[in-house]
Amino acid sequence: MLVWPTMMVDAEVVTRSAAAKIPAYPKRIVSINPCADALLMQLANKGQIASVSHYSHDKRASSIPLALALQFPATSGTAEEILAMRPDLVVAGSIVAQPTARALKRLGIPLVQLSIPQSVAESQQQISQLAEIVGAKQRGVKINQRIADAFAKAKPADAEKIPALIWRSGGLVPGDGTLPDELLRRTGFENVSSTYGLSRWDVLPLEYLVARPPRLLFSNAIEAKRDRMLSHPVMKKLSHRIMIADYPARLLHCAGPTLIDAVATLSAARRKLRAGL
Repeated sequence: MLVWPTMMVDAEVVTRSAAAKIPAYPKRIVSINPCADALLMQLANKGQIASVSHYSHDKRASSIPLALALQFPATSGTAEEILAMRPDLVVAGSIVAQPTARALKRLGIPLVQLSIPQSVAESQQQISQLAEIVGAKQRGVKINQRIADAFAKAKPADAEKIPALIWRSGGLVPGDGTLPDELLRRTGFENVSSTYGLSRWDVLPLEYLVARPPRLLFSNAIEAKRDRMLSHPVMKKLSHRIMIADYPARLLHCAGPTLIDAVATLSAARRKLRAGL
């Protein structure tokens, strides 16, 4: 599982390098970040994308369908690989290796860095800004409308806040003030992470979860088969007290268009729980 979203927090939604002017319509965009990959697939024309990040060629880490990602070359983010793709724009995350950043600056290749949005509003702002950068402003408007529509559709029919927790491999939990926390709240859940004394991103030991389980636990069925905590026999014994719903790891990695699938998944689990009451 990727846990870098807990570390890559930046006050800026999109940071543009001052080293080079971004072309009005970039023709060779190289992405070295999986969340940027997902955004570019929705915003840019296929012919604009020269390369995606190596994460997107790994089904365990990709934020886009693997079959789609494999249609593009991939780089690991080294200066040599990037320069070989002859980019006129590089899109990255908040952290870029210094040798790569220096090489791009020296050669006058513009670099756009994307932070990890900490709210839906930040994510939509990022979409708008990147859409304008790649020359697809109207696509950005349409994606943001799709996100708004998804939230409207996922709004619960009743006011009850169901105690819930997103509990990942190794016990990693998103807490108050995170984007997953906002998604839970807006789809009719109470994120109970704070009742365990957890911070924004923290680890909840299995013993604490068993002692005070939430009504609904979002996890990952695929990870559960190989994760020591998720596959522990005691989890099966909790089935009469807790509903466990699948929440794919990719829904935690990125914001952007992924928000549409995320709120649909959360909403469907809530409806299933309510139907079984």
